[in-house]
Amino acid sequence: MSKTDKTRPWWVGMAEAPMVHCVPVHDHRFGPCTLPDEITADTASLNRLPNSGCYWGASDRFLFDHCPFTGGQEWYDYRRETRRRDRHQARRELRAYRAED
Repeated sequence: MSKTDKTRPWWVGMAEAPMVHCVPVHDHRFGPCTLPDEITADTASLNRLPNSGCYWGASDRFLFDHCPFTGGQEWYDYRRETRRRDRHQARRELRAYRAED
């Protein structure tokens, strides 16, 4: 199997780029800091766990880039429509300019 971002588990990407793909989430209500030194499948989290203490959580950038429920596809579709609209407008203006000559 190839070793690309697509085939790796999500937590591996978080472990390879801490503070970019993941951020420490501190919850000291139930005692001292329990943030683990290493990011593993057990210590990484995409959502907040109740009464779990400190853990590594996904950053906004990681969620936007990797998770389909964050609206990344909707933004892509919007930008695609905008680019298409701009292209068509430029073509209309060019045709009108050529017709004047």
